[in-house]
Amino acid sequence: MEKLRIVFMGTPEFAVGILDTIIKNNYEVVGVITAADKPAGRGQKIKYSAVKEYAVEHNLTLLQPTNLKDETFLEELKALNANLQIVVAFRMLPKVVWEMPSLGTFNLHASLLPNYRGAAPINWAIINGETKTGVTTFFIDDKIDTGAMILSSEIAIEPTENVGQLHDRLMQLGSATVVDTLALIEKGNVTTTIQKDTAEIKTAYKLNKENCKIDWTKPASEINNLIRGLSPYPVAWCFFSDKEEEWNVKIHEAKIISEEHTKAIGSLVCTKKEMKIAVENGFIQVLSLQFPGKKKMSTSEFLNGITFSENAKVY
Repeated sequence: MEKLRIVFMGTPEFAVGILDTIIKNNYEVVGVITAADKPAGRGQKIKYSAVKEYAVEHNLTLLQPTNLKDETFLEELKALNANLQIVVAFRMLPKVVWEMPSLGTFNLHASLLPNYRGAAPINWAIINGETKTGVTTFFIDDKIDTGAMILSSEIAIEPTENVGQLHDRLMQLGSATVVDTLALIEKGNVTTTIQKDTAEIKTAYKLNKENCKIDWTKPASEINNLIRGLSPYPVAWCFFSDKEEEWNVKIHEAKIISEEHTKAIGSLVCTKKEMKIAVENGFIQVLSLQFPGKKKMSTSEFLNGITFSENAKVY
């Protein structure tokens, strides 16, 4: 049985959960690679990645290359003398990096591959109305998320679950799946499955302003899935318009109300405590939202301080 010497590569909170589990299972992590520090927010304060914060706190050897092909970085990486690399939510690696360790480099991806390869798999599973998702470990090759699969684990997506809640459950599932993968590699018992490409494969496109905007002409279930699939981050948005004013508004939580009505699609219907938006075959009731320059508020809190006219609409 070969003793594993692991280099871990990752950046966000999701990766921290996996790294923590690897360490708690007494595997030796000889180095951590994460994104370079960058200024963030209004004050442009230097922000560390979640993985860096964890690595510093636990006195792990840390590298933060800006260029993964840089000679100095490659020498530092080689000097760590790892025989295995694990990648979770990092970036595409050059061949010279993923080929380096004798036991290879494997990635944990938060979807049931080959579906939802790409940048935002957890979001798109909810946005597309999937009822199940999962995680997959696979050996990295020269394309994105296409390598030979080692293990996959599946969970159901709850009908009212948002992406934040699903993220946390997948982090736990991913942690267990990575530990199972490590046990197989350690014992030399790995068998892999080649991913089959079909025309039906769904992609986890990068999220941007356009694909996060709500289209109120869509069916209520699709609108609701978009809101759930982008909450708490990066949050679905649309324009509110009333009395010649317009606001770019984020909608954090909503629910579907199925009822017949004769209102125009996108009409805003408000009482003192409730806000509904007319859609095909019913309404989307907004439960919490965020106006520009304001914090996220429940709808009843928000309606305390504002009244809309009968002609108010969203688009």
